[in-house]
Amino acid sequence: MPRTRSRRVAVNTVCALLAAATAMLALRPSLLTDRLPDGLPFFGTQAVDTLPLPAGSERGPSPAAPFRGSPALRWADGAAGIVLPEGRATGGLSKARVEGALRDTRDFLIAANLDPATLRGERPQAALDLIDPADRTLLDRLETSLAKPSEKHDPLMMFSRFDPAEVVPAGPVVKTRGRTTFEAGERPGSVEIHADYTFVLPVTRARVDADQVARTIVRRVLTVGVSDPATYEVTPRKIWIAEYRAHIYNSSCTVFDGYLHPAFPGDAPESDASGPSQDPYDRSTAGIAPEPDECAPVSRT
Repeated sequence: MPRTRSRRVAVNTVCALLAAATAMLALRPSLLTDRLPDGLPFFGTQAVDTLPLPAGSERGPSPAAPFRGSPALRWADGAAGIVLPEGRATGGLSKARVEGALRDTRDFLIAANLDPATLRGERPQAALDLIDPADRTLLDRLETSLAKPSEKHDPLMMFSRFDPAEVVPAGPVVKTRGRTTFEAGERPGSVEIHADYTFVLPVTRARVDADQVARTIVRRVLTVGVSDPATYEVTPRKIWIAEYRAHIYNSSCTVFDGYLHPAFPGDAPESDASGPSQDPYDRSTAGIAPEPDECAPVSRT
């Protein structure tokens, strides 16, 4: 059975924090509403997706139609789903500085979740190169997670990657939906960028006759701090990630080898799966995470 796990990492305090999950009613894919309500942190205006899915979408996915039966069928393809807000002078920073930081944040999301090399389990060098080299705490943590992945140091909390010996992408498209906002930071001469995106990653087993498709859904919530280089020790055109959260749906809760391990139709359920099911397509909350001892089943993929 598909399952989920989540983690929230506050980089500036060098600790992992976990919050409680909200169980949602499982709906038919053709009736899904993807909600972004007013009043939640870094969301903004409500966007409701109410159009019916195309005829035949209730059937399962296939290598030729990897998103069939999924609300993501109507989502944007890859980087086209990461649409930036219009930059403006904020928090004592110029419009050009804010616009540049927004672009760098978008580039990081692409490199960490959409780059073919990252997805096939290679070193996510393009993403690492975008992180400010002065942030040794984060870079050292990520280097440890990539070299010696474990439950405590898990590269999946930042990067979307599969074991190429196990699975391969079911086509070149990853579906994407989310939102980026920004606001003045607490310190003078600073801005916080908030990015919240869901990536739908379809794969097949790594063999010639593979005919089943599994979808892993990863929701990532980033807070990127932007500071005035004239006042603070920061590197231009690099990002400083203050906090990151990952919510991974349909991947093993018990394997910590640095790769996503999706369940395919007919696979035996993971023994640790328990608790109310979660809907990976629900975006009505600001990324609330499960309890640390919970390996919750997923209502659908």
